[in-house]
Amino acid sequence: MSFEETSLSDIKSEKRIMRRDAEFRRQKLARNAGEFVPQRLLENFTETWNPPSWAVISAFWPFKSELDIRLLIHHLSGNGYSIALPEVTKKCDPLLFRKWTKDIKLVKDNYGVLCLPDNAKIVLPDWLLVPLLAFDKAGFRLGYGGGFYDLTLAKLRKEKKIFAIGVAYDDQIVEKVPRDQHDSRLDAILTERQVYIMGDSK
Repeated sequence: MSFEETSLSDIKSEKRIMRRDAEFRRQKLARNAGEFVPQRLLENFTETWNPPSWAVISAFWPFKSELDIRLLIHHLSGNGYSIALPEVTKKCDPLLFRKWTKDIKLVKDNYGVLCLPDNAKIVLPDWLLVPLLAFDKAGFRLGYGGGFYDLTLAKLRKEKKIFAIGVAYDDQIVEKVPRDQHDSRLDAILTERQVYIMGDSK
């Protein structure tokens, strides 16, 4: 086994351990969060950013202990932005995005995540709100392990300019998320307490 293979194996092991602890921590944070969190997320977003009027913004419907950003989704939609929701098509493929409107009934995918039906219009996002289990100040996230967002962000960045924002409780921060060359960096992190802007992101 090469040094690189050993390193990748170590990183996967570190991620697996951190993922278990991070999921437990997020569950605890969600239980104790209180009703103010969705409003704080909305306020922190609108006080920090004003996306171009033409921007398609990808969001996510809350799953398990993920933060509930539906208040932000409805605010953005009510201000004229096109909203998209992600869809897993198959393993090792980038996410597909479909246009959301408040009158469309969501359906559950094979993972139990609410997403849009097959007849919803396919779109490409310009801004993305991304769920996560943990994040660090360098802008790297720990996800569920499928690699879907890493693949998606890498693909989109080859095609167009995008802005990717991780959404988390502030206490989901860790000193360093284990990473390799396949992990995609976020441009910012939105929490109920503050906003982290990464490097030269604008």
